[in-house]
This record gives sequence, structure tokens and C-alpha cells, in this order.
Amino acid sequence: MKHLYPMSLIVSAVAMLAAPLATAEELPAAVKAVEARGAEIVGSFDAPGGLKGYAARYNGQGISLYLTPDGEHVLVGTLINAQGDDLSRPQLEQLVYEPLGKEMWQRLEDSTWIADGSADAPRIVYMFSDPNCPFCNMFWEQARPWVEAGDVQIRHVMVGMLRPDSAGKSAALLAADDPEAALNEHEAAGKASKLKPTKEIPAELDKQLQANLALMGEMGASATPAIYFLDENNRLQQQQGAPQPDMLKQIMGPLSATP
Repeated sequence: MKHLYPMSLIVSAVAMLAAPLATAEELPAAVKAVEARGAEIVGSFDAPGGLKGYAARYNGQGISLYLTPDGEHVLVGTLINAQGDDLSRPQLEQLVYEPLGKEMWQRLEDSTWIADGSADAPRIVYMFSDPNCPFCNMFWEQARPWVEAGDVQIRHVMVGMLRPDSAGKSAALLAADDPEAALNEHEAAGKASKLKPTKEIPAELDKQLQANLALMGEMGASATPAIYFLDENNRLQQQQGAPQPDMLKQIMGPLSATP
């Protein structure tokens, strides 16, 4: 599983999602110097030892800056106390990773997807899905108990990347009279699927597919399925590929009943 925070994050999501620090105070020159190198200051906080802390996003990571008492120098890194506690991590989680995770979840919600499961399901899972992806099909099969029990709705963010006809097949599913039924028929058939790709993808559908593919890259995924879910602390997490049984339970949550 790939933790979206406080561990590694997507490199390009910073430019797409980050908002400038709204503050009435002028940033010190030393902090501006770090900002000029590509960091985006998103918040400030009090730090021990007379230091002034700043949280920033840089290359998809949260970084901590500490302004020295003279206001002339900045230290970049992790602040550790005598007990070995990481004093930077809580600040980065609050000021960088939690807001970014919420923004990324919203971007998934706003993307073009096909729902699989009840709209009233208490748990939502997003996955970037290619119609030609065998591991997407594997995850679809793994998820049946939770979906059929009404516990989880999986939202397939359709992309076309694996084969020349992948985009056409994704377009065919999205354009179906009942996209969910078409998707489930295709996945249930597996290798025997008779899904025909759309030969001429309408401009609007092509735009949506391209946007989904761009979002996939921006979120740090390079292959399908790329699965996104909220953990027990409501933090965004990523699983690349069909999960192992233990991870599947983390993604899907408790199973209320056997369908």
C-alpha cells in the first residue's frame, strides 16, 4: 500500500492542487529564498527554541522550515526533541497532508467514473480502471462480496492506456445506456468479454478520458488498477495493483453480511 501522507505523495499534484498561503504577514526574506526554489508555503506554526516554523509543499512532499531567532536564516528538515520525538510530523500532517488528501479525494469525486454498487453504500473506493486490465478484473471479482452486500461502492475512473483499443472500450462503457450494467457484464465475462470499442470517440468523451488519465498520473499512479480509499483515520491511501487478502480487508472495510 502506498500511503499518500505523511509518506510519499505525487510530484505534480502540488502545482495542480496547492493554494497560496493566505496570511497578512510578509514572509521573511530567508523563507522567500526557499519559496523561490520551488517550495510553496502553506502555513506557519510556533516551534520551540525561539524558532518560527513554516510548512511547505515541495515536489509532492511536505517539508518543514525553521526560521532562526535572528530572522536571517532558515533550517530545512525535521525537528527532534531530547526524547527523540518528531516535532515536525504533526505540523506537516495538519497543514500539508490532510488538506491535500481532501483536495485529491474531491478531484476523484469530480472525475468521470462508473459506479459499481449501491449509492447508499457507507464506503466509497475509487480505482483507475482500464477495460483490458486483468488485474482490474481481479479486483472486481475480489470486491463482489462487499459490493453485493451493499457495504461498498466502487467508482471506476475509466482510462485507456494498456492497448490501442482501451480508450475505445472505456468510451463504449461510459456511453452505454446503463454503464454500470455494461461494466459488470464486461468484467463478469473476463477474457470472454464481447465488449466492442467505440471506433470514433466523441470529443466530450475523449476529453473526459484524457482528463482521467492526466489525473491518474498527477496522483502518482502509473498502472491499473490504482485504488484509492480512506483509512480508519479518514486519510487518503493508495493501493497499486490487485491487493492481497489482508490489504483487501483494509480497503473494503467490514463485511456486514454474506450475499
